[in-house]
Amino acid sequence: MWKNLTNVGLGLFILIAFTVGELAAKTQIYDARQNKWVDYDPSLAVGYYQTHKQAPKEFRRQVVKFRTAEKPGTVIIDADRHFLYLILGDFKAMRYGIGVGRDGFGWSGIVRVGRKKEWPTWIPPKEMIEREPYLIKYADGGMPGGEDNPLGARSMYLFIGKKDSIYRIHGTNQPWSIGLNISSGCVRLINDDVTDLYDRVEVDAKVIMLKTGAALFKGV
Repeated sequence: MWKNLTNVGLGLFILIAFTVGELAAKTQIYDARQNKWVDYDPSLAVGYYQTHKQAPKEFRRQVVKFRTAEKPGTVIIDADRHFLYLILGDFKAMRYGIGVGRDGFGWSGIVRVGRKKEWPTWIPPKEMIEREPYLIKYADGGMPGGEDNPLGARSMYLFIGKKDSIYRIHGTNQPWSIGLNISSGCVRLINDDVTDLYDRVEVDAKVIMLKTGAALFKGV
């Protein structure tokens, strides 16, 4: 089903369409002991983080080879594989591990960074409050920025034209959640990574969210 973003107006539908639905690929990580890719779920993620105090190696920030016609500064998000790429040029990109939308909250399209904020205030959208009524206490003033704030250390607000899409690239107070389908559609990074990305990405940067099934190959 094709659907435009909530509250951005029907007219914007002709500019960009978003697919809202279940992300096709489960997270997998490479298990060197078994010499194969294995499923990675929330219980395994929590256990791994408690043991190692960081995400599995493939989800850690690193420069990788990346062939694209997009110009440096562009962000490409491969939600199926839980990677965000910042194009550096010379066929290279900085790759970050991410957490993405859970079942029913995946989306795809081309947006832009409309604004950026350090230690942002979090105001839950009305749709989230309807699903989780206890959040009503944050409906007006929001939750102040800080370590307990679900937006983490930095937030990049994704816009369609001049309209806020309601989606964000942001930090998280749940670092174990990187590599999982867990959010309400926003893209989350650990705080160190989102701070690094924030310092590199400019307002108006192009952001491409690949649609389900368009994931890049493992190991890119």
